[in-house]
Order: sequence, then structure tokens, then C-alpha cells
Amino acid sequence: MKLVRAELFKIRTTSTWWILALVTVPLWALTLFFNWLQTETLLDAELVGELSAMEGNEALAVAAQLENVAANLYTNGQFFGLLMVMVLGILVITSEFFHQTVTTTFLTTPHRTAVSLAKLGAAAILGVFFWLATTLLNLAVTLPILSSYGVDSQLDSGAIWQAIGLNGLAYLLWAIFGVGIGILVRSQLGATVTAIVVYLGGYIGAGTAIILLATRYGDWINNLQVLIPPLASQLMVTGTDLPGNPARWVGAVVLIGYAVVTGAVGTALLRKRDIS
Repeated sequence: MKLVRAELFKIRTTSTWWILALVTVPLWALTLFFNWLQTETLLDAELVGELSAMEGNEALAVAAQLENVAANLYTNGQFFGLLMVMVLGILVITSEFFHQTVTTTFLTTPHRTAVSLAKLGAAAILGVFFWLATTLLNLAVTLPILSSYGVDSQLDSGAIWQAIGLNGLAYLLWAIFGVGIGILVRSQLGATVTAIVVYLGGYIGAGTAIILLATRYGDWINNLQVLIPPLASQLMVTGTDLPGNPARWVGAVVLIGYAVVTGAVGTALLRKRDIS
């Protein structure tokens, strides 16, 4: 824990974390605007008002739609938030090489595995911190938004809390990804650009390819989206398991697998790589 606290102290005493935090806020607000527009199109006031009179599958379908809308709002900002914590994870390790302090770090703590685990732990804590901050903001704005459509908070639904919790797991795991990428690509600029390209490419490029392939070869292709980390993250925060898509827990398992591999490979490279 001393090493983790030392890594957190390094980050806390630099401008890196709060600059990324300041960047996250307007991006969160931008995402909220688009989610609000989507909510406007999905929630029919008359339909919501008639929910109590519905029965059977019709009522279940509307209730599921309300849960999905609420989950989307309660996890608002995930797309850019995960990108920010990944960049922060990258900076946790690449700043050592950029400022040439890595030699001092390893002279102070010769056990490189311990240093690597401390950096992974510190990045994970920072990821959870960003998740907690955005979640509090989401709680503050979602309640009045839902109320304006005559919808209750939906916080009595286990699916909503699962989405919020899995969102926190996604923030933690993407921070770990960042550390792994930073070890693989020691250049601060190179690692950051590579990570952003991979993240956006996976989300937009792979997402588009899967849609096109599903149109041609069948809906079963949609199940492959869970193999793409950004799409797996999005799948984790749906209010209910969506028809034609893998279950949310599958996305969580895939992301955990990527994080374990990234962390293990990064630690192995850090132990053997020349730091000069």
C-alpha cells in the first residue's frame, strides 16, 4: 500500500489529473445533451402514463424501455470518461520515462513487479474516482430529467444498480489498460495517440463493420461486438439484456480478461526491459 500511496502522491502533485478532470466535465455535459435528446425521442408521455393500465408482455416491454433509458442517463459520460481514464493510466507510467525519473524509482524500489502493481493499483483507484464523480453528477441530473417525463427514479430496479456498478468496473479496467499501453509504447505522445486511435477505431470502425456484416450474414454477428473493448463497455451498462446482443456479464468478463492480459504483459515487459 505504501507504493500505491506513493504513486497517487506523484499524480496528485502534478497537474495531469485535474487537467483531465476539467476536460472530462464539458465532454460529460456534451454527452448528457445527446442522451437527453435521445430520451426525448424514446419516452412518450402518454405511453408512460398508460403503463399502469398495461398488462403482460406489453407492460414488460415498456418497463424495460424505461430501465434502459434510465441506465443510459445514470451512466452518462462513459464514452469520453473511459477515454480520459485510459489516458490517465498511460501518463501514470509514461511520465516516468518522459521526465526520466524511472531510474530513480527503480533504484528506490528495485522490485519492478511491485512498482508495476502499484502503478496498476493507483490507476485503478483513479479510474474509480472518475467514475464516482461522474456518477454523482448523473444522479443529480437524471432524477429531474426522468421526473419531467413523469417517470420515477427507477432506482428501485436492480438492473439500474448493476449498470452503475458495471460502469465503475469499466472505469477501473480502462485505467489498467492505459498503464499496459504506456508500458508497451513508452513514448508519452505515441502511447496517447495510439490508445485514442485504437479506442475510437474499435468503437466506430469495428461497430460499423459488425453492423454491415450482420446485415449480410445474419444477426448472430452482433454477438461478436463483445470482443471489441469499447463496445463491451457499452454493453455492460444497458439497463436490461437486449435482444440480439450478448448478456452484460459477458462484456464484463471480456474486459476483465483484457485487463488481466494487459497488466500481466506490461508487468513482464517492465521487469525485463532496459530503462536507459
